[in-house]
Amino acid sequence: MKVKLKDFKAAAGAIETKKRIMEEGKEEEFDKFIEKLFPNGLEKIELNELLWFGKEWVFRNLGMEYKK
Repeated sequence: MKVKLKDFKAAAGAIETKKRIMEEGKEEEFDKFIEKLFPNGLEKIELNELLWFGKEWVFRNLGMEYKK
């Protein structure tokens, strides 16, 4: 399933990660990055877990500073 970040309803720890990506204007870059890595898309739960548990990796790949 292909889901755009703006249309994705994040839950739990993924909420803040999504919010920060959106605030820094990296939404389109994130969508392209995910599409390149997962050409068949991700299930919603997989995307949520990536945003939650992989936020450091996501931020670094988007050129964003990771803040604990």
